[in-house]
Order: sequence, then structure tokens, then C-alpha cells
Amino acid sequence: MKKRCRVIYNPTSGREAMKKDLIGILDIMENAGYETSAFATTPEKNSAQNEAKRAAEDGFDLLIAAGGDGTINEVVNGIASLDKRPKMGIIPAGTTNDYARALKIPREDPLAAAKVIAKGQTVKMDIGQANENYFVNIAAGGLLSEITYSVPSELKSQFGYLAYLAKGAELLPRIKPLDMHIEYDEGVFDGQASMFFVAMTNSVGGFEQIVPDASLDDGKFTLIIVKTSNLVEILHLIRKVFNGGKHVDDSRIVYVKTSKIVADAPGERMMINVDGEYGGDAPMTFIDHKQHIEMCANTDQIPDSAITAENALAQDARDRFVHEMEQLPDQHESDDDTTTTEK
Repeated sequence: MKKRCRVIYNPTSGREAMKKDLIGILDIMENAGYETSAFATTPEKNSAQNEAKRAAEDGFDLLIAAGGDGTINEVVNGIASLDKRPKMGIIPAGTTNDYARALKIPREDPLAAAKVIAKGQTVKMDIGQANENYFVNIAAGGLLSEITYSVPSELKSQFGYLAYLAKGAELLPRIKPLDMHIEYDEGVFDGQASMFFVAMTNSVGGFEQIVPDASLDDGKFTLIIVKTSNLVEILHLIRKVFNGGKHVDDSRIVYVKTSKIVADAPGERMMINVDGEYGGDAPMTFIDHKQHIEMCANTDQIPDSAITAENALAQDARDRFVHEMEQLPDQHESDDDTTTTEK
């Protein structure tokens, strides 16, 4: 019996480039032995999620999410709760494409991404759950949520990663701490913090050094709590991120591996960002489902030049940002050798 593949694509992602490449994608998957069909998402709420669930229950062998991180998240949410889950592939066409970066999927060429899927190489990936919702890359509370909600969708489409950098620079001076209560496998954090991250891969907002030791299938989140809200200190921590991920041992950071997290900000509202979208308010419980969905990935490790290519304008902005960080006074370098403080 011939295998079946359903391409669930967002026709508005990537400046509508996906529609142009759709016939080529279908042809690649047909040649790989799949009877392949396509579904274009609509503005209706949970369009991709509902179609993913329908296709999975109908017995499709492979679902391909073609679009941005939001489309990927919806397809995962459509199948993650099912007992029988099809394999899943992704063809990126969004803004940051963090998940594609982690799986070494070409991010600027939909046809090249389809060819990776056609090779049939897979990884059994961890999937996160935030209360009732599932996620594949990151959840967060604090500054990251504000940045995501504050960047208009049209700017994300036109300027991509550059739009996040610009908004991040604007919001940094306004950071304020929250009283957080965060429980994890080996302890509890009680105190003030400006933000926390629950990461599943090594790529967060286009940066691959925030979680330098990330594992895709070990059943563990990487929990990062940023305790400081001082602007100068945060800029120094950013510089450490760029400098080989040295922030992980900084005393102003809690950096731990854990399979479960409960996060709250007693007495204050803390909005939670789940895969780039509003996922509800704290309190929120996060659970890591180990090796839950079999994902197509480029396990042969495609050349670095093919997976780190970025829009030239965004790359220039990053270079200038790093240069500005390097000009800051070196007053906190003595913290490099300190160990993580957990409370």
C-alpha cells in the first residue's frame, strides 16, 4: 500500500513564497514514494491544527508543516495528544525558523527542505506541554513575551530577525523584575527575575548560543532564569551569550535541566509566550514528553554555509549589535568563573 503525505501549508508565510514552490514540493514527495496532497490554511482559528488531527486520524503516514513557527506549532498540537501519530516534516517559510535551524533544515529554500524530508532521515523529538497546549521550541515569561507581542506581523514578514532586534533594543531599558516562584526537578527558585525561558532546542530567536548544550531527545527542558533586571548587567549577559555561551555559569543566571516546571508570579500578571504566541497567564505547568514525535531531520549535517545563511540586513544588524556589546566596560568579567546560584 502506497504511503500518504499531507502538506499543510500557510499561503501567506514567507511573503507568499510557499505557493510558488508548492508544485515542486508535491513532485519531490511523489518521487519519494508518497501519494501527496496539500491543504492551504485559512484565517479560521486552529486551521492547521484541525487539518493535522483530521489527516492523522485518517491514517496519513507523514504530515509536512510548511510555513512559519506558528504553523509548525499548530500541526504539532493537532497530533501530539493522539495515541497514533504520523511522522512529521517541516518546510520553513517564516521569520526566525528556530525549529528548522535546530533540525538542520534549509531555511531559505523550500525545495531543498522538501528534499531533506524525502531522504527519510528522522529523529524522535521531545515535545513540550504548557498546561493544555503543546510546543516544540520555547516558552517564556517576561521580556521575550513583550518583544514578540510588540512586533507587528507586517514588520515580521518584511524585516524578519531585524524587527526583533529593533524591538528588543527599544524594550531593554523598560525591563522590570517580577517576584517569581518556579519549581523544577531539583529545586525551587523564589525571588525577583526579569524573565525565564523553557527551551527545547539550541536555537532561541535566531541565537544558537543561548542553550549551547541542548539535546533534542533527552526528555529534559533547559530552564533559564535571568535574575537581574539591571540594563548594564543584562547587556553583559548578552555579550557572554555571543562569547561562546559563557552565560550558563554566571551567578545572575539559573541554568538547569528538568523534565517538569511550574512557573508563577504571585500577585502579578505574567503572560506566557509559547512558540512565539500568547499561551495564557501564569501559573503554568510545563511537561517534557520524551521522544514524542518522529521528525524528519538532516542527520547528515548539511554544510554550515547552508544552515546559517541569513538576510544580509539582519546579519549586519547582528554584527553591529555585537560590536556595541564589546564596547561595554568589562566590570563583570570576574563573574566568569562563578557557579550558578540556585535558591
